[in-house]
Amino acid sequence: MLRSLMIAATGMEAQKLNMDVISNNLANVNTTGFKRSRADFQDLLYEDVSAPGTSTSDKTQAPTGIQIGLGVKPAAVQKIFQQGDFAQTGNPLDLVIQGDGLFQVDMPDGSVAYSRAGAFKLDNDGRIVNSDGYPIEPNITIPTNTQQINIGADGTVTVVQAGSTTPVNVGQIQLAKFTNESGLQAQGNGLFTATGSSGDPILANPSVDGMGTIQQGYLEQSNVNIVEEMVNMIASERAYEINSKAVQASDQMLMDTNNMRAAA
Repeated sequence: MLRSLMIAATGMEAQKLNMDVISNNLANVNTTGFKRSRADFQDLLYEDVSAPGTSTSDKTQAPTGIQIGLGVKPAAVQKIFQQGDFAQTGNPLDLVIQGDGLFQVDMPDGSVAYSRAGAFKLDNDGRIVNSDGYPIEPNITIPTNTQQINIGADGTVTVVQAGSTTPVNVGQIQLAKFTNESGLQAQGNGLFTATGSSGDPILANPSVDGMGTIQQGYLEQSNVNIVEEMVNMIASERAYEINSKAVQASDQMLMDTNNMRAAA
């Protein structure tokens, strides 16, 4: 009976983690460039009461054995880098990547972070930065007398300055991709950093070597599917409930056993 209590407890802990992941997905349903997560689980070790193939006589063997599972454990919480829907904004510094790739952002400590959130802005020096003020990598500075900013599908940034009709090239957006995007470490604020599991970044200009293209005046929305997450939430709640019922049933059986001993 004590074993069943512990098995059910692992199920409740697993569903609590699952609910945490689902809740975070739903909380970020309107977060630009957010990538939803999925909890993966594995069954725990099995206790072999009787191994398959055990001899039952001189000429026969048991076709099956008796194995009792010891519950469940979290195996991973995986980021799903499926592309989200696009929303048109008309803002010249709002960018989406149509296809593979991540924007590069210079961090204050000198490292580089990566993001699908393309809600860029200008700082007081005219640099293109993200919402936290971190400049895009490679750095691109827009002249102060700029009247129009154009960003091509290949990441070329040109401006039209006051008193001129000739576009001037001021920079080139470069994208990064990874062999295993799910191995990236989420840092919050829509940023990811490389890890040993993700591999080193593969750098290229948009539309080159399998990279996606840049679309100006759009933002990538969260890839969270509300209906799917609500269904997952209901399933997780029911799984938690049935595991709690197993705890109650095991407790009742222990109580009945104690009462039998007391009566005896």
